[in-house]
Amino acid sequence: MSAVPTAAANGIEIAYEAFGDPADPTILLVMGLGAQMLSWDEGFCALLVARGHHVVRFDNRDIGQSTWIDTPDLDVPAAVLAAFGGDRSQAPYLLSDMAADAIGLLDHLDVDAAHVVGASMGGMIAQTLAIEHPGRVRSLTSIMSTTGEPTVGAPDPEILGVLVAERPQDLDASIEFSVEMARAIASPDHFDADRARARAVVEHQRGINRLGVPRQLLAIVSSGDRADGLSNLDLPALVVHGRQDRLVGFSGGQRTAELVAGADFVAIDDMAHDLPVAHWPRIADAITAVTHRAR
Repeated sequence: MSAVPTAAANGIEIAYEAFGDPADPTILLVMGLGAQMLSWDEGFCALLVARGHHVVRFDNRDIGQSTWIDTPDLDVPAAVLAAFGGDRSQAPYLLSDMAADAIGLLDHLDVDAAHVVGASMGGMIAQTLAIEHPGRVRSLTSIMSTTGEPTVGAPDPEILGVLVAERPQDLDASIEFSVEMARAIASPDHFDADRARARAVVEHQRGINRLGVPRQLLAIVSSGDRADGLSNLDLPALVVHGRQDRLVGFSGGQRTAELVAGADFVAIDDMAHDLPVAHWPRIADAITAVTHRAR
């Protein structure tokens, strides 16, 4: 498999791909927990390009072809449990560090400010970007994400169990594990197992980091909530959330839209914790509307 470009950013290497004309306004796509940039499908990126944007997607740290963080002396599962219990001292990095990675990528691309679109954990990173680096964010779109407050956006415990299950070592079994994870969180009316399997194969070719998911989860749990920061934002914003989301409860999107003054809120009845192809045009249109507001 051919390598994608990488950018030296925040002391690590970030793998990325860009689509469209760099002279057009840049949309930076930030993906979620354990998800490679491939989860921003090229077809979805093409819709945003067709609507007048330069689109950049990337692998977060610890995932895909970006730098995998080395923590040989850390018992990651134990640290995650400790963080859920209130001890957040062991996290090797936080959402703020992942936001700084994205800033480093924008620096590499000579992009002064971007429209930032994040999904799930990527929404949390996007929110953090807007709060901590307001001059670099033209507009904020938070998809199937939440504020970090424990009272909203809680996952279904059954789904959380699937998320933290140990991945098999065997390649074929690991690919099927990816498919079943995708099925567990997907929109029931739109899940395509063949499509999920094809993506899983490519992701395995690019590289599966078995400690990436728990370390990223540790970053989420250890970063606290963003309620105060969100309530102080002053920029065009969009929140998108599916009513069938069992991984990040619908209340997480509602609360995000409530906190960010003037945010548009798009609720999709038959969407869970994924980006169904059938809803790509609607979501792309909503993102484009908020980028136009920023102009």
